[in-house]
Amino acid sequence: MAVNYKAEWPMSLGAARDTLEAKQPDIDNGLDVPDPSRYYSPEFMRLEWQKLWPRVWLLAGVGSDIPEEGDYFTFAVGAEEFVLVRQADRGVRAFYNVCPHRGNRVVLNEQGSVARFTCAFHGWQFGCNGKLERITDEATFNPKLVAHKPGLTEVRCESLGGILFINMDPNAAPLAQAIGLPPGYIENYEIDKMHVVHQVRSEWQANWKTGVDAFYETYHLPWVHPQTQGVMEDFSQYDLYPNGASRMIVPICVKSHRVADQETVEPYLQFMLKEGGIDPGSFAGSAREVRRAIQVSKRARARSVGLTHYDKFTDGQLTDSWATGVFPNVQMGMHPEGVFIMRFLPHATDPETFYYDTMILYRYIDDPNYTVPAWMGLPAGIDVTGQTRPNVIHVPVGQKPNLGDVLDQDSELLPVQQKGIRSRAFRGPLWSEQEQRVRHFHKELDRYINGQK
Repeated sequence: MAVNYKAEWPMSLGAARDTLEAKQPDIDNGLDVPDPSRYYSPEFMRLEWQKLWPRVWLLAGVGSDIPEEGDYFTFAVGAEEFVLVRQADRGVRAFYNVCPHRGNRVVLNEQGSVARFTCAFHGWQFGCNGKLERITDEATFNPKLVAHKPGLTEVRCESLGGILFINMDPNAAPLAQAIGLPPGYIENYEIDKMHVVHQVRSEWQANWKTGVDAFYETYHLPWVHPQTQGVMEDFSQYDLYPNGASRMIVPICVKSHRVADQETVEPYLQFMLKEGGIDPGSFAGSAREVRRAIQVSKRARARSVGLTHYDKFTDGQLTDSWATGVFPNVQMGMHPEGVFIMRFLPHATDPETFYYDTMILYRYIDDPNYTVPAWMGLPAGIDVTGQTRPNVIHVPVGQKPNLGDVLDQDSELLPVQQKGIRSRAFRGPLWSEQEQRVRHFHKELDRYINGQK
């Protein structure tokens, strides 16, 4: 008897078709089993650098990190590094962090503020607009050599909802067209009013795609993260969008369908009630009613503190995680209170090492009843007011990143999986319908590698 595999779990939350929460139409990405060498081959890594990274929009950072003229931050992918700087007209421009004189890095800090950039090698100076302002001992240069006034080399930079992207390809489609998500999807969260309150860049011994694959499904939750079963459903709604974009809506404040007792409000859900503004001791409902009660409470709390943008959200968005993938290397956990951005950045030379870069953004409200959600995993003592931009915490390979129990479990898993991928017994991944986002991502990657994009 044939198994109707698409009926084995609820793929749709049943939202109205005219909402952003609606289940998207299925996309047939086939049943190809890719060669596992893409996860470790130096040749495949070279193809990615030639055909992928220089041609796609890359999430470089957030606009709130550079509020004033001259504020800047750097962003690196592989061997390339860029500096994004706020302009006098309030716009943002991006440049390769390379001095045209001898190739030295012009900017040596990850973030800062300057009136102009000065190369530490020979003192050449450049305006925040990238223009060359001064050549040390210019009279000693043949005028023909520097007649073109070599400034910093600019790359395209565009913003979407407070998030800054760069693209090395001058012929690439505009960001709004290329990103693949519906209008308003990102903008409704008002990320421009959020600030980075914590950032960790840890080095993991795995391919960057091994990282993407792991975070693009909830199929693994019962086995790698069993502690989530009391507060989160692992049967998610998966949605595929154009250009490799995708999402999974993960129901929160509910028990997994795998938990036998669906009635008792146990400590995990009691905690969620309290965080949502409800006294667990006075809550008379069952576990099945917790999610809805928190949605009602959060909406009322938002009105009480003047957060009108909550009116743009469905009830599900007030509790659930909209884990949204932006091709090729970003996943964002979208919540009204804040956004958890993760980037999977390739190592410059080693295909079996990547940087897992996480940024936690929070919208501070000066009200004791509006608190930082626990899902953010913020360490104690973190300043959440947005008054100071914290330094990036760098965690070397092999060291525990201290990202919270769930993410630390992933950091232990991925290097083990990477070793298994190299086995001659492994012939390639067999993706289920619960892993359709992973297949969607790799199909888009193949379009670049094969010259179809």
